[in-house]
Parts: sequence; structure tokens; C-alpha cells
Amino acid sequence: PGLSVLHLDAHSDRRDRYEGSRFNHACVMARAQETVDGRVVSAGIRSMDASELPAVDPRRMFFAHRIRRDPDWVLKAVRQLTGDVYITVDLDVFDSGLMPSTGTPEPGGLDWYQVTDLLRETCARKNVVGLDVVELCPNKANRAPDFLAAKLVFKMLSYKFR
Repeated sequence: PGLSVLHLDAHSDRRDRYEGSRFNHACVMARAQETVDGRVVSAGIRSMDASELPAVDPRRMFFAHRIRRDPDWVLKAVRQLTGDVYITVDLDVFDSGLMPSTGTPEPGGLDWYQVTDLLRETCARKNVVGLDVVELCPNKANRAPDFLAAKLVFKMLSYKFR
């Protein structure tokens, strides 16, 4: 019952406050958790502040370094979602070698197939009610990340409207 959020990101974004505000990029998943009664499932996380730890439910937090060792992580993540799901993808979820065009790149991220496998399974098993893709910072010298972002949106819509 209710809505859950699938959050793909390099960063947890669960600070209660950042630079004096409760409403900014470092706090967005803390606010989302309040809105959906804690039903936020995060994947690809590899950077977080110690102050965010109390807000983390280990059943719903899939760190990038653990994903690499767990062949069943996709199904485990999808099982934590409710029937209706909103998907948010911060492009820094991808490894910075694949997606360097973000505001806060982090090494050690997910690859294309890890991300698309999770999105495909989520769309196949749940009712995706909305989605967004954020944090593309285009670089005129390297257009490949722009195409990755566009292809990702195409894939998400294709999975949803099969």
C-alpha cells in the first residue's frame, strides 16, 4: 500500500539540514522518507555523511561496493518497494568514467547494465507512477554523457510502456 521511491544515486541525500536549510540537494531523500513513511529504496550509494546513518534502513540501502558482490541485489531491492513506485535517477549513480558530466562525480559507481537491470525489473514488477533523471552537467568537449542520459530516459519509458 502507498507510494515508495526508488532512488539511484552516488549520495544518500538524507541529511536533515545542509547549509542551514532542510530543502536542498543533500536533504531531498530525508524529505522523501517523511512523505512516503520511510519507503525509500536507494541503490548505488557510495558517499554519505555520518549524520545520515540514523535515517538509513539497511534493508533499503544498496551500497555500490556490496552490489558488486551480490548477484541477487536487484530482486532484493525490488522486493522492498510497494506496488506504486516513483523512480529518481541522479546520473552520478553511474561510475564517473562512464558519466563524468555531473556536478558531484564519485568513483566506483554502477555500470549501464546494473542500472538498467534494476529499472527493467522494477517496471516489470511494480506500477511506476513517475520518474526523473537529474544532474546532467553537459560538457561540449564530451557529448557521450548527454546521449547516455537521453538513452536512459528512453529505456525507462520503454520498460514502463512495453
